[in-house]
Amino acid sequence: MFIDKDLVAASATPLVLGILADGESYGYAIIKRVNELSGGRMQWTDGMLYPLLHRLERSGYVSATWRTADNGRRRKHYAITDSGKEMLADRRMQWSVVAEALHQVWQAAQLPPAVAEGRS
Repeated sequence: MFIDKDLVAASATPLVLGILADGESYGYAIIKRVNELSGGRMQWTDGMLYPLLHRLERSGYVSATWRTADNGRRRKHYAITDSGKEMLADRRMQWSVVAEALHQVWQAAQLPPAVAEGRS
C-alpha cells in the first residue's frame, strides 16, 4: 500500500513523540517501531526520520544524548521533553478532531463496493 507523502509528513511528529513518550529510543529503533505499529505498511527511511528528529531537538520537543551500546557502537538516544509532551497532547487533540470528521464523512459517503469492503 502506498501512503501519500503529505499524510506521512503530517503524522510523523505525533508518531515520533508518541513513541518517545513510551521511553527514550534511537533512530533505527524508532523506524522499526513505526513499521511494527503500521503492520509493515509505513516504511520510513533514515533520510526522513533524522531531519525530523533534529528539528524536534532544535524546537526543544526532544533531547538527545550519545550512548554506547553493548556492542561498542555509539548511538544518539532521543527522549521526549516536557515541552514535547505538551506538543504531543496538542497534536493528539487535533488528530482526534480530524479523525472524527473523516469518520463522519466516510460513513455518509457513497463508496464503490470494492473500496467500502477494503479491497481497493
